[in-house]
Amino acid sequence: MSCAKQVWTGLALGLVFADFLSATSLDAAEPTAQQSAPVDEWHYYGRDPASTKYSSLDLINRDNVKNLKIAWRWKSENFGTRPEYNMEETPLMVDGVLYFMAGTRRTAVAVDAQTGETLWMYRLDEGARGRVAPRPYHRGVAYWTDGKDDKRIVLITAGYHMVQLNATTGRPVEQFGQGGIVDLYKDFDQPEPEDGKIGSSSPAIIVGDIIVVGGAMGSIAASKENVKSYVRGYNVRTGKREWIFHTIPKPGEFGYETWENGSEVYTGNTGVWAMMSADPELGYVYLPVETPTNDFYGGDRPGDNLFAESLVCLDAKTGKRVWHFQFVHHGIWDYDIPTAPILLDIKVKGKKIKAVAQLTKQAWVYVFDRVTGKPVWPIIEKKVPPSGVPGEKTARTQPYPTWPAPFDVQAVSQENLIDFTPVLRKEAIEIISQYELGDMFTPPAPPRNGKNGVLKLPSPSGGANWQGGAADPETGIIYIASSTYLFGPSPYRIPGQPAPSVAVKAMSAPGDTSPKYFGPQGLPLIKPPYGRITAIDLNTGDHLWMVANADTPAWIKNHPALKGVNLPRTGTPERAGIMVTKSLLFAGEGAGLFATPSESGGNKFRAYDKRTGEIVSEFELPASQSGVPMTYAIRGRQYIVVAVGGVGKPAELVALTTD
Repeated sequence: MSCAKQVWTGLALGLVFADFLSATSLDAAEPTAQQSAPVDEWHYYGRDPASTKYSSLDLINRDNVKNLKIAWRWKSENFGTRPEYNMEETPLMVDGVLYFMAGTRRTAVAVDAQTGETLWMYRLDEGARGRVAPRPYHRGVAYWTDGKDDKRIVLITAGYHMVQLNATTGRPVEQFGQGGIVDLYKDFDQPEPEDGKIGSSSPAIIVGDIIVVGGAMGSIAASKENVKSYVRGYNVRTGKREWIFHTIPKPGEFGYETWENGSEVYTGNTGVWAMMSADPELGYVYLPVETPTNDFYGGDRPGDNLFAESLVCLDAKTGKRVWHFQFVHHGIWDYDIPTAPILLDIKVKGKKIKAVAQLTKQAWVYVFDRVTGKPVWPIIEKKVPPSGVPGEKTARTQPYPTWPAPFDVQAVSQENLIDFTPVLRKEAIEIISQYELGDMFTPPAPPRNGKNGVLKLPSPSGGANWQGGAADPETGIIYIASSTYLFGPSPYRIPGQPAPSVAVKAMSAPGDTSPKYFGPQGLPLIKPPYGRITAIDLNTGDHLWMVANADTPAWIKNHPALKGVNLPRTGTPERAGIMVTKSLLFAGEGAGLFATPSESGGNKFRAYDKRTGEIVSEFELPASQSGVPMTYAIRGRQYIVVAVGGVGKPAELVALTTD
C-alpha cells in the first residue's frame, strides 16, 4: 500500500452510539442482505440496485409539497484545503444515518438523518497520490450488510484506494484488505499505474458478497496510450480480488479480434466511470463502458474496439460475460456511456419483460431484455459517412434504435435554428453555412471545401450524462434529464480538438456575466428548450410529455436583440438530477457547473406531477442543485436531501421536509 495516513473522528461511540440508533430506530423490518432498502431508507446511489431513483414514500405529496422548508443544512467548506463547489453526492440512508463523502479529499461522513449532526468522519491521507488524482469530485459510497449486525460502508478514495468502514463507528474493518484498505493500483493485470492516471468518480456497487469496482481516467486527449480501466470484483468480507473483466480483451478472449494491428497492447481507458446497476435475483451486474483512448481519434486503434461504448452484463459472482451490446463501433465522438442503466419490468404487447434501459449521450434510450440482451424493439445497423482524416478508419455502420424516439436533438439543421426574430434566424443560417452539417455519427473533419469543419449534435457531453434519469417501477415510465445545448453544438475542425468557439465564455464588457454562445449575437444557435425533462412509457415506447427544465434565464430574457419578444420557457443548458416518488417527480434546474450564477441552472427545486409534467410547486434552494436528490422517512416525517453549491457557494447538503 502507498504511504497513506488514516484520520478518524468519532463523535458518538460505544453505548452512546447504540443508544442513538435505538432512539432513531425505524418501523420497517430489518433488511436482508443486499435486497432493496426498506421503503423509508435509501441504500444505493439510485436507491436500489436497479438505479430507479424511485421511492414509494408519499408523506410529501401533491397536497403539502408547497409547505417544503429547510430542516437542516450540512456544510462541507471545512473539509479539505480548498472549497468544493460541485458536490455530485447522493447520500445513502440506513438506520437513521446518512453516509456520504465530502470535500476534495473525500472524507467519509456519517450524519444524523433527522438533525444533520455529524456522528463520525474518516479520511485516508494519500499525500501526493491523492493531490494529483484525476477526479477530485465524487458521487457517493456503497453499503453492505449481512442482514444481521455486520454493516459496512465502502468508499473509493481520490487516489484509488478502496476502504471499508464499520458503519456504526467509522473505523476501518481490519479483516478487509490490509487494515481495511485495498490498493486498487495493485492486482490490476497490467503495470502499476502512475499517480494521477486513474481514480474513481462513482461509487462501487455490491452484488451479494461481491464489490464491483470501475475507474475514471485523467485527460489524455493527445495520446494513444493510457492505463486500461479494467473492472474488478472483490470479496466484501476479505477484500480479495475474485475476478477481473478485461474491457480491452487479451489474446484468446472474446472481442480480441476487434482490436487490429496490436492496438490492444497500448490503448487504455475503456472503463466504467459512471454508476453501475445490478439484479441481485439474477446475480448480474450491468456495466456502462466508456470510450477508448483517445476520445476523438481512433487511427491508432483500428477495429470496432470491444467492449468500448458498450453495455456489458456480467455474472457478478464470477465476472464472466453473459451478454453485451456495443452502442458505438470504433468511437471517435466521446459518446461514452455516462450513466447507470435502469432496470425495471415492463409489459410490451402483452409480454412481460425484465428490461434494462440505457440512456446515452446520443439522446436515445436503448431497451433490452436484461436476461438475454435481446433488444425489446429492433436496433438497425445503418451506413454512416466515412472519415476524411488521414489514418482514421471508421466503422461502416452504427446501431440506430427504431423505438423509442430520441429524447433530444440529434442534428443541426435549418429547421431547429433559433427563430425568435427574423434577424437572429438569418444570422444563424449564415453561421451554419460556414460548416458541414451532420448527425451524431458524422466523423470530425479538417477544414475542406471552404468549410470550417463539421457542426453536429449531440455534443460530446450529450444528450444524457451522469445525472441520467429515474423510473417508476409501478408504471414502467422512465424520466430523463437531458441537455440540448451544454457545450454544443460542437464544431469539429481537426482530429481530437473541437473548435475553440464552442460555448465561448468571453465577457463583452466589464461586469457583464452573460455567457456567450456559439450563435447569433452570443445567443444559443438552436431553438429551446436548452435543457429538458422527458417522460417515456417503456411499455409502449411512447413519449408522454416533455418540459423545459427551468424558466428563461435573465441573460436571454434581457438580451437587447430580444426586446419586446414574447419568449417561451427555454430551460437552461444543464441537466437536472431527478428523483421520483409515489405521486411526484422532483428536480432542480441543473448542476451549477458554470462560472457565473447567470449561466448556472438556477436555485429552483421543483415538484412535478409525474403523470403530466405540470409544475406543482417550487422551492428556492440556497444554491444550485449539484447532485441527484434522495428521500427517506423517520418517525412519520419524510425528508428530501439534495447537494447544492456553485462558485462562491461551497457545497452543502440541504434537507427539506414539511410541517
